[in-house]
Amino acid sequence: MTIQSVRGMPDVLPEQAGGWLFLENTAKQIFANFGLTQIRTPILEETRLFARAVGDVTDIVEKEMYTFDDRNGDSLTLRPEVTAGVVRAAIEHGLLHNQTQRLWYQGPAFRYERPQKGRYRQFHQIGVECFGFEDAAMDAELIEMTNALWRALGVRDAVTLELNTIGSPAARRAYRDALVNYLRTHEAALDAESVSRLERNPLRILDSKNPEIQALLNQAPTMDAYLTEEDRAHFSRLCALLDAAGIDYVRNHRLVRGLDYYGRTVFEWTTDALGAQGTVCGGGRYDGLVEHLGGKSTPGVGFALGVERCVLLMETLDVIPENMQAQADVYVMVQAAEAEVVARQMTSVLREQLPDVRILMHIGGGSLKSQLKKADKSGAQIGLILGEHELVDETVLIKPLRGGEQITVARNEVSKVMQTIKDSAWTM
Repeated sequence: MTIQSVRGMPDVLPEQAGGWLFLENTAKQIFANFGLTQIRTPILEETRLFARAVGDVTDIVEKEMYTFDDRNGDSLTLRPEVTAGVVRAAIEHGLLHNQTQRLWYQGPAFRYERPQKGRYRQFHQIGVECFGFEDAAMDAELIEMTNALWRALGVRDAVTLELNTIGSPAARRAYRDALVNYLRTHEAALDAESVSRLERNPLRILDSKNPEIQALLNQAPTMDAYLTEEDRAHFSRLCALLDAAGIDYVRNHRLVRGLDYYGRTVFEWTTDALGAQGTVCGGGRYDGLVEHLGGKSTPGVGFALGVERCVLLMETLDVIPENMQAQADVYVMVQAAEAEVVARQMTSVLREQLPDVRILMHIGGGSLKSQLKKADKSGAQIGLILGEHELVDETVLIKPLRGGEQITVARNEVSKVMQTIKDSAWTM
């Protein structure tokens, strides 16, 4: 029997990788534009990190983590999310001592759940974590950052910002008690999942996908009645900043997020283009998490987007640039065996002088017709051809592969000409 990939941990094949590269490169550019620096944390952490950060009574900790004992008997877990590891690293290495941090990351995370389209056991996240900022202006800046990312990716019209505040710990405790009291009077109408959450994590009932539960919640108390004046001021400032930035949002009173460490601001970017998997990005504020994990009290706010879902959305909307799917920009062909050495030397020079151009040199001989077929399959825009005639004349034939007139140029001018063609978006 052949060995196959683990269920729920799919391969990303070459023809799919273009969308991933487009997302990753665009996010990296946006984050640099906002002054962020990157952090990379291990995919394995001590199990107690997630039990403390995410919450003992969450579905993630109770049902979904990949946890095992190593050879020393230490309990380790494949990270089910990245924020806890970033906070652990920031505390461990003194990154929060009398300073602020604006960090971004990308990488895989793992949860044992039923695989489905856009939801896998190994999934990938790109995210941002900022520390030391109490002002709602940082919440607004993160939302502005995601808004800029959606615009750059070409999906802004397909996503909606949902926004809420879940208040301070004291406000949440008071609201939790009121919500539980209300739901207990209607316990017979609750489904099994909601009954379980009523004991362990009642705020998660607000996120139920059951229409009957949502109808029941229409008469339930709302968080707004329990917010402190500081909570209200923080949320009002955030909304004012978003209004000033021209970023539309929908107030979703039932938005709570699934992890215990969130407080005050919570937000999600959702879409109706992907069916059930409608959330492509989520985040919020977690001012108590650093202290909870053993550090000095430090405000924090961040977000994470699901790479698989974002790529799926871009594929659905057909916004991935064609050149991201291509293997090469330029394909070098040789018509005469004696021209191969010269062609290799020329290709080496071009790669040095045009470092951002993908140059693929044909290997394996064959007729010009067969080489042109492979050049077309590579997705290249331009073909460079060297034959006996070009070898004698010290020239190169530049052949557009997507329409246009071919030209012959001196070999020592090919780099300059190729730069000009590239700058004109590969048109001739």
